[in-house]
Amino acid sequence: MTQDNETLSATLSLACDLISRPSVSPLDGGCQDVMIERLQALGFAIHRLPFADVDNFWAVKGESGPVLCFAGHTDVVPTGKLEDWQQPPFEPTIADDILYGRGAADMKGALAAMVTACERFVEEHPNHTGRIAFLITSDEEGPAINGTVKVVDWLREQKTIPNWCVIGEPSSNQQLGDMVKNGRRGSLNAILTIKGTQGHIAYPHMADNPIHRAAPALAELMAQHWDEGNDFFPATSFQVSNINGGTGATNVIPGDVTVVFNFRFSTEVTAPELQQRVEAILAQHELRYDIEWNLSGEPFITEPGDLVTAVVDSIKKETGLDTALSTSGGTSDGRFIAKLGTQVIELGTVNATIHKVDEQIVASDLDKLSTIYQSILKNLLC
Repeated sequence: MTQDNETLSATLSLACDLISRPSVSPLDGGCQDVMIERLQALGFAIHRLPFADVDNFWAVKGESGPVLCFAGHTDVVPTGKLEDWQQPPFEPTIADDILYGRGAADMKGALAAMVTACERFVEEHPNHTGRIAFLITSDEEGPAINGTVKVVDWLREQKTIPNWCVIGEPSSNQQLGDMVKNGRRGSLNAILTIKGTQGHIAYPHMADNPIHRAAPALAELMAQHWDEGNDFFPATSFQVSNINGGTGATNVIPGDVTVVFNFRFSTEVTAPELQQRVEAILAQHELRYDIEWNLSGEPFITEPGDLVTAVVDSIKKETGLDTALSTSGGTSDGRFIAKLGTQVIELGTVNATIHKVDEQIVASDLDKLSTIYQSILKNLLC
C-alpha cells in the first residue's frame, strides 16, 4: 500500500484487509471470519451456514421487531492476467484518493462500509428498536446455487423474514449515490437447436439447410414487441448472443444450427408466457427443433415506501444528490431475497470498473457510503 494502514479510516482499513484476501468465487479467503469477529464484538449472534463448497453466514443483533438486513458477497471474479494489472489485484493500493484492488467496487468496499456503519450506530444507539442483520455469501459471482438462495430457504424455515434489505452491489453510475437499484429485470435464457439434413452444398435439393430455415424465424423473434414495460421497467429485450452451425467446410450444408438467446424481461410478462410465444413462432415456421430453457432470475421491484424513503433521504443528506431509482443492469442476489416479501434496495460504489483489470473506486467514497448506511439505520430503527 502507498499509505500506512494506521493512517486510514476504519472503513478504508477494513476494506483493504478484505481486498488483500484472495477470494475468487466460491472461495471466501477468510473474509467472513474478519467480518464475523467485528460483528460478534457488537453483540451479533452468528449462524454459519456452509452449503457444499460455499461459506455463508447470517448474523443478527436484537431480539424482536422489524429487521434491517445488510446483504452482500465476499467472493470476487477472477483477475485475468496478473501482468495486465498496474498493482497486484490482492495488494490494495491507494494513490491520489483511488483505491485499487479486486473487489474494491464489487463489493468488499461496501461490506466494510456496512460493518463500520453498524459499529458507530450501535455505539450511538445501544437501545435501538428492531433488529440489524447481515446475510453474507461467497457464491454470488459463481453459479449462485449454494449461497444466498440457500440462506433464504433457511430463513424461511426459521420464520425470519427481513423487512428491509440493503445490498452493497455497486449501483452508482457517475458518482456515489447518483443511482440505486430498486429492482431488477428477469433473465430467461434459451439454447435452441434447429435441425436440418446435412448434405453437399452443390446439391441443396438433397439436403435441408437449418440455417436458412432458422433465419425467417429469428427475424420474426427479433421484430417482436414483447411488452410496453411500465413505470419501473423498460420494455422486454430479446437478444441473440451466439449462433453456431456448420462443419468448418465450405462445401457442406450443416445438419443443425444452435442459437443462444436471452430475454431481459419486465413484470409485464412472465417467463412461461415468453416461452409459449417463442415456441408458437417456431411452430408457425414448421421447424424441427429442440430448446432448453433456463430461468436465471425473476423480475422484482421495491416500490416507493419506507425503505426507498430512508435510502433516498440518507443519500441526499450526505451527498446532496437526488438519487435515481433504476432497474437496469444484470441480475443480483436481490432476486432471491425479494421472494421473502422483503423490500430490497441495492446501494454501493460507482460501478465503472467492476470485473475489469485495475478495478478501482474513489477511496474517500467509502467513508461517505458508511455514513449513508448509518443514516439508513437511524431512519429505520430509531
